[in-house]
Amino acid sequence: MLAFLLLPVAAMTYIGWHVWCLLPLVWGWKLLVVALMVVSFLLMFAGIWRTTDTMPLPLATCVYEVGTSSIFILLYLFMLFLVLDLGRLLHLLPRTLFYQNWWTTGSIFVFIFALFLYGNLHYKNKVRQELTLTTSKALARPLRLVMLSDLHLGYHNPRKELHRWVDLINAEHPDLILIAGDIIDGSMRPLGEQRMHEEFRRLQAPVYACLGNHEYYSGEPDAQQFYRDAGIHLLQDSVAQVGDLCIIGRDDRTNRHRKPLGKIISLTPQTSDISHHPSKYTILLDHQPYHMEDAERQGVDFQFSGHTHYGQVWPVSWITDAIYECAFGEHQRGATRYYVSSGMGIWGGKFRIGTRSEYVVATIKN
Repeated sequence: MLAFLLLPVAAMTYIGWHVWCLLPLVWGWKLLVVALMVVSFLLMFAGIWRTTDTMPLPLATCVYEVGTSSIFILLYLFMLFLVLDLGRLLHLLPRTLFYQNWWTTGSIFVFIFALFLYGNLHYKNKVRQELTLTTSKALARPLRLVMLSDLHLGYHNPRKELHRWVDLINAEHPDLILIAGDIIDGSMRPLGEQRMHEEFRRLQAPVYACLGNHEYYSGEPDAQQFYRDAGIHLLQDSVAQVGDLCIIGRDDRTNRHRKPLGKIISLTPQTSDISHHPSKYTILLDHQPYHMEDAERQGVDFQFSGHTHYGQVWPVSWITDAIYECAFGEHQRGATRYYVSSGMGIWGGKFRIGTRSEYVVATIKN
């Protein structure tokens, strides 16, 4: 735990020292700039410790967005200074570029501003991902599903943003809407004050969802109540039969006592032993895409997950690729197909660099 805390402190010290050396200002102004950077970073903890819940909503939103955005900006400053230092050590860049240099200062500012302006605009552009799922199981007709994950509704994704997303979903005229967890970001306060549950009531198709880890961070009982108020059918280690489909929702692995997938299936008469007695087309909602072999072993037709955000920004996406069997996109194991979504919303700073925000429009047909 100590090492985890020391790492960002060391990175902040490294960046602060470079900024101090680089700025062609008197020491007082340098101190102010570095202090603002440190304060911006520390504001992140206001959201983590929920002190934002005691602030007026506009101030809480500002504190949350500044604090969480600073993490990503500092990450790119850290990487940029590492590259510049390497160039200096290899004698590819002159030493004068690093000390009290307006040209270098201006170039770095323009680069970072342009990069994160792009990242914000790219985040706002929601990608429509089409998916075709074929099956030999009986279907009365082709079915159209909208699937999404990781909305992260809260201080940074307010009701007006959700309103736009609901319009996008309704425009698809789906038969069913599936959400793979993390509807809530962390605090229930902005969802309650903005009555966000009313937006879900505008959806023109039944909604089924599982829990994500952030529903536990917000308080599981409160999250369950929000699902009820929003008219969302919560599947928490349970199964629902919806027409020709069988929808299985796993509790999030944050709950260490969640049921094994095999037990969830065996407790449901219609889906008993899916792997040996295929019946309805089976879809599994499991927020975190760990142990993908479970769905294959149980004969599940399709698994939809989220959670990874695909790292949100490059090169964090490389880390998610190393952690998960599939961190983003389509995947297959035996006869079981998978899709891991990078998410409709986002945690923290609203930037997508090298990744995307998306919703999936799937057609199931014979």
